[in-house]
Amino acid sequence: MNIAQGIAYAQQFLTENLINDPYLNAKVDSYLLLQAVTGLSKSQLMAFDDRSLSEENQQKLTALLQRRAKGEPIAYILGETEFWSLRLNVSPDTLIPRPDTEILVEQALTIAEEKIQQNGNVSILDLGTGTGAIALALANELKKCGAKCRILGVDLIQGAVEFAHKNAVRHDLLEVEFKQSAWFEKIAERFDIIVSNPPYIDAQDVHLQQGDVRFEPLTALVAEQQGYADLQKIIENAPQFLQPNGALLLEHGWQQGEKVRSFFVEKLWQNVVTVKDYGGHERVTLARLK
Repeated sequence: MNIAQGIAYAQQFLTENLINDPYLNAKVDSYLLLQAVTGLSKSQLMAFDDRSLSEENQQKLTALLQRRAKGEPIAYILGETEFWSLRLNVSPDTLIPRPDTEILVEQALTIAEEKIQQNGNVSILDLGTGTGAIALALANELKKCGAKCRILGVDLIQGAVEFAHKNAVRHDLLEVEFKQSAWFEKIAERFDIIVSNPPYIDAQDVHLQQGDVRFEPLTALVAEQQGYADLQKIIENAPQFLQPNGALLLEHGWQQGEKVRSFFVEKLWQNVVTVKDYGGHERVTLARLK
């Protein structure tokens, strides 16, 4: 079997075994698995697709395909994924960063740049940091402007905190600090910006039994009160940890925008705005402290 045949075999295998997975991209997954098996880049696989696969590599490919066929996320199989052009280590202790969360990063960067113009510096708290994706994406962009930035990421799960730190080391972003904390429990300072992609899925949501989320930690996905408990908790408590005119930005479910806005309004936040994701769905709501 050569590389071209291996790609074709992998695509067919995944298509046949994950026929009910609406998010499957068999071609992308096939190339990623072949890259992991051979150590070659995608361009090298395409350029040398007549190169033979060793018996050992064929066995490795089969093993990885069998894991993927059971629905295991490609990110967990590979042990990494990409977010905001950063390759990040992931594990079953962490939520897999998704493209829609880049909307949160975009909005936070706009506000951070505003704060830097005003004060020459900015401080950011990332609640429920997981892999550190949001905090590290922000740090990676803000370091380009040479401003002084204080970025802290916290997570309930110690394993996630350790992974986030590994990702900071991987990208030489050691100025970002990570520590274990249940939301604001161990926070003793005020920030210019607070960002969070908290759990927001109802425990009864049928999507929890579909696709990648079946393998992800429920603590990072599910919240009480039909998915709103953590969103509401953060909105209620964030003012104690924000500087004057500070901003809070929250990712939420695509049908939760109206209710999240109402939580902000009830607590007298100002300039409440919801931003849509790349699919045109309401995804991130932000507001300013009075």
